[in-house]
Order: sequence, then structure tokens, then C-alpha cells
Amino acid sequence: MSERDYAPLSIACVRGLCDKIYDKRKFAGVEIEKMVKDFSDAKNTSQIKRLIRVLGQDLMSSTNPNVKNGALMGLTSVAVGLGKGCIEYLSELVHPIVACFSESESRVRYQAAEALFNVLKIARGAALDHFPLVFDALARLAADPEPQVKQGAELLDRLVKDIVTESQTFDLAAFIPMLRERIYTRNAFGRQFIVSWVSVLDAVPDIDLIVHLPELLDGLFKMLDDANPEIRRMCDVQLNEFLRSIKKDPSRVDFQAMINILITHAQSPEEMLQLTAITWIKEFVELAGAAMLPYASGILCAVLPCLAYSDEPRKSIRETAATVNFQLTKLVVSEAGGAEGAAGAEVAAGAEGAAGAEGAAALDVSALVGILSQTLHHSSVHSKAAALDWLLRLYVRRPRAMLQQTERLFVSLVASLTDAADDVVRRALAVLAEICEPPTPGDLESSPYYYKFLQALLRLLAADENLLEDRGAFIIRQLCILLNAEDIYRALARILQQERNLRFVATMVDVLNTILLTSAELYDLRLQLRNFNKPATRALFAGLYPCWCHSPVSLLALCLLTHNYAHCNQLISSFGDLEITVDFLTEVDKLVQLIESPIFAYLRLELLCGAQAAALRGALYGVLMLLPQSDAFHALRRRLQCAPAAPAAPTSIAGKADDVEPAIDFDKLLEEFQRVQAAHREYKMVDRSRGKLLDKGYS
Repeated sequence: MSERDYAPLSIACVRGLCDKIYDKRKFAGVEIEKMVKDFSDAKNTSQIKRLIRVLGQDLMSSTNPNVKNGALMGLTSVAVGLGKGCIEYLSELVHPIVACFSESESRVRYQAAEALFNVLKIARGAALDHFPLVFDALARLAADPEPQVKQGAELLDRLVKDIVTESQTFDLAAFIPMLRERIYTRNAFGRQFIVSWVSVLDAVPDIDLIVHLPELLDGLFKMLDDANPEIRRMCDVQLNEFLRSIKKDPSRVDFQAMINILITHAQSPEEMLQLTAITWIKEFVELAGAAMLPYASGILCAVLPCLAYSDEPRKSIRETAATVNFQLTKLVVSEAGGAEGAAGAEVAAGAEGAAGAEGAAALDVSALVGILSQTLHHSSVHSKAAALDWLLRLYVRRPRAMLQQTERLFVSLVASLTDAADDVVRRALAVLAEICEPPTPGDLESSPYYYKFLQALLRLLAADENLLEDRGAFIIRQLCILLNAEDIYRALARILQQERNLRFVATMVDVLNTILLTSAELYDLRLQLRNFNKPATRALFAGLYPCWCHSPVSLLALCLLTHNYAHCNQLISSFGDLEITVDFLTEVDKLVQLIESPIFAYLRLELLCGAQAAALRGALYGVLMLLPQSDAFHALRRRLQCAPAAPAAPTSIAGKADDVEPAIDFDKLLEEFQRVQAAHREYKMVDRSRGKLLDKGYS
């Protein structure tokens, strides 16, 4: 190898530079440093470039690690010799050094880190022109498995951070894509490296990282799920810092660009990640106001399931989710998002001002209903109850928009009536009542869903005997609170008249009659029926009668309630033609208990006086004759024994119907009763025949 092959370096200098012994390499480096100073003083740029080419290309092309280390030492010496003048040759110095970070020999990678440190320490801010290359090298070194290399990389990393933070010309916008590209790394050291850079940049007063947060937020949240507790801690601290900055000055925050990221992570099964995301959503809804309304469906998709959490570790998640739900509710309930919401939207819109706020206030009712409909099938009572509360508010506040959604909701709402929780059933009924409320009071036909709902309800009860037995009365009572009780009874009676399952009709009439006679919710309707001298009451009685014919004892009770005692006697006389079953006697027993209850106190007093006392006495004796000598029999007999043997002179008691001749054809009503009972006998015969065929194996 001739001397001129490495000119301007001598063969002796090259040998010393590539020696294994550090002192010899250092001596050669000093020689190169002096040579470069001489070249620089003489402004001999061609020789400087030649020297850098020999070191950065000729020697670097060797496969011998010692030669590469010598080349790195030489490049460092060139930079030292040039001082600030090295800036002119920075590209030729930096590129060969960075290339050594990919070497398999750890000694070379370490020497490269040291060399780049020395070069950048001299170049300082001028090195930012090569920042992408340097940052990429740092990112690779951060994940280096060799401790010594990692230690050198940490020193280099601190230097580069110092250079960046002290610079007034650092291009943050160009740097953000580099961060975003590497933020999804799975390597633990790589993640620590990225978070540390985000933290350093965020701490610089002149660097506004918040405006670029949408590009980094997803990656930072993903790190909260890291197995390494230190990474989770670092990430949590930095996210808290970002949230603090957002709350301090929300005007520069692009809430809309980040909310969907938060919605996604708020559905994570990992507790810390989920709590952090929902906490951010809470702050976003509070700060941005109506700007969050277009994202309401996604937010509710994330928070409503969290209301189901009952365990202590997830208590904070549940409480935060409940707060978000309440905040969103206030936004929807307020007029067009309200003043508070519009102000929040304007803040979020920033320079776009009122125009942005107007667009942000648009609530996607269809998407919202889709999420709420799904939540109705959730296993949690709290989640379902919250969804139903939302639907009720939407029907109240946005009736026109919700009218278009009713068809897709209807089946799920009716199905909610089978829920085991009273709270869910009560809320579902409230929503259904809002849907069914006739626009014109009393005109049930003006509501497209009134009869449709009651028909669906009766089908539900007919298909499930347990539901009818356990929940039927509860559902009817709640409906009578939410809607007009008289309208409910008229409509149910009309629908039941079309029902072919006569056994179900009889059972349903018994349920309706028991509610009518005993429920506090129907007190006003009972009073109305007792005042039989009013045309409206007689019309109601005539409307219920055909349906009540399906249950003889219920019909008898209805006539007792309306003071139609003479007709009671006619009915009882016809009972001899009925099939007296155990169920029939049980119903009669219940009727006697009702007669003895406070509800029928007025009736017992009518045994003392009035034109109808004799008819009432005859009716009660008729009931007595139907009973076997049971407790009910003896109770009623003792009651009748307390009454005078003969009624006193006719007197009128206020509110009675004695002095009014009802405009009702009771003979025709009796014929209707007999017709219905005949239909029941035929129905039972067919039912029994079908049962016998099934017993014999026929289907």
C-alpha cells in the first residue's frame, strides 16, 4: 500500500489511527487535527475534502472494525480541527458516521455514537439541517441491545435534545411525522425514547405541541397498555400534562380531530387506558360543548357499557362515565345545544368562530338511536336504563327527528318489557307512552302507534304466561299512570274483543278487573264508574261490558262497582248454566274479599238504605249461594246478617244512580254475556279434544 493511496495522510498516521491501542489512535488523531488546522488556515478546501473522503470512504469501506474505528477517530479530529468551520463539511462528516450505527460490531457502533456526539457538539444548531438523519440514528440506537452502546446513545440523545430546545428555527411540523412514524413501535426502549422526546418538546415554552397532538394521541394511548410499568408511568404523566394544557387554553385545541381516538380507547378492557380515555372525553365534552354533539353516538357507545361496572377497581371508570353521560344529556336537553354548548363549540372551532359552532351543533339522531337500540340488549340494568332515559329525552326534545326512528326502535322497546328489572320496564313504558300519546287528546286513532303498541303488548303477554302473571298488572298500572287510564281500558277492551284465544282474554280481563278495583293508580277511574248517572260513564261501561263478558265474576264485580245491582241478579241467575270450576270459585272468593275491603265500603253502606238496597242484598245472597261453605261464605253471610232484614224507606245518597234510569239495554247486554259464555264452552270443548288427540300421539 503506497503512501499516496491515503494522501494527505501518511502510512504511519493511518497505521496509528487504525491501531487497537487507544493511545496510538489518539496520537494519530492529534496529527490529523493539526493537519486540518493548517489546511483551514491556508484555505486549502480541496485537501480538507480529500482528507474527509479518505476517512469517510476509503477507510470506512474496510471490513476490519479497527480500521472503521480509526476512520471514526479521524472524522472526529477533522471536526475538532475545523471548529465551527466543520459546518461547511457537515454532510460529509455526518453520513459516514451514521452509517456505522448499522455495523454488527458493538465497538464500532459505540465509537460512532461518540464520534457523532463530538461533531454535533461543535456544529450545534447547524446540525438541525441533518436532523432527520440524526433522529433516525438515535431511534435505532435507543433499541440497541448492547449496554455500552445504549449508554453512548443516551449521551448523544441528551445533546441533540439540548440543540433542539435551544434552537429558534427548529421545524416542528417536519419533525411530527417522524415521531408519528415511530410512536407505534413495540420495542420498550423505543417507546421510552419516543415518550421522552414528546416530553422534552412539550416542556419548551416556545414549542406548541398541542396543535400537533391529534397525530400523536393514538400512539401515546396505546403505550398506556404497555407491559412495562415505567413506560405506562411516563406516558400517563405526559398525557396528564397535555390535558392540563388543554384545559388551560382550549382555543388552540382541535377537539374534533381527537375525540374518535378517545372513543376507541375508552372501549379498551385495560382499566388504566379506559379510565384515562373516558377522563379525556369528560373534559372534551365540558370544554367543547356542542362541538361534541356530532360524536354523541360514539361517546355513548363507549360510556354506557361502563355504567355496568360494579366492582371497586372500576368504580372510577363508572363514575366518570356517568358524568360524561350527564354532560351530554345537558347539551341535548338545552335549546339547540344551548348558550353553553354554542360557546364551547366556538372555542373548539377557534378562528372559524360562529360558523364552526353552527356546524358542530348538529346531532346525528339516526346514529345515536342505533347505539341506544344496541344498548337495550346489554346485560346491565344501569346501561339499559340510561339508554331508555336518552330515548325519552330525545322524544321530548326532538320529536320530529325521533318520529322517523320509531319503527326501528319499536320492537326493541316492546321487548324491554320482558326485562327482569322494574327500572328497565318502567322506563321502556315511559318511552312507549311518549310514542303513543295521541296528538289529539281522546282521539286514539290520531296516534299511529297507540293500538299497535297495545296489540304488541297483548301478544307478548299471551305468549308468556309467566310474564302475564308476574308483570302483567305492573305494566298495565304503569301505563295508566303515563297515559289516560280510561283510554287504555277502552282500547284494551276493543283489542281483546278481536282475540281468538278466549282463555287468554278471560285471564286478561281478570287482570284488568283486579287492577281497576284495587289499584291506587285507577282510583279516579273507579270514582268515574261509580257515578253511573253521567253519560260518559255509561258509555265507558257499555264499551267494557262485551269484553268483561269473558270473565263472569269480573263482569259481576264491574256491575257491582257501577251500582247495577238488578243486572247483577240477572247475571247470577244465569251462572247456573256455567261450568262451575275451581278457578271460578276462586274468583268468587276474591270478589268476597274485595267486598269486605275498604274499596267497597260504599257498597256495604248501601245495604242500609236506598231504592237499590233490596237488589244489592239479592245480588250478594246470589254470590253467597255460589260459594261452598268456606271462609268467604261465612264472612259474607255474617255481613248480610248485619244488614236490616228489610230495607229502610228510599233515600238518595249523593253520587248514586238510584234516581236516574240508565240509557242502557241490559237485556241486550245479558244476551251478549250468554253468547260469549257459549263461545267459551265451545272453545273449551275444542281445546279438550285437541288435548286428547295429543295424548294419543296425533299432532
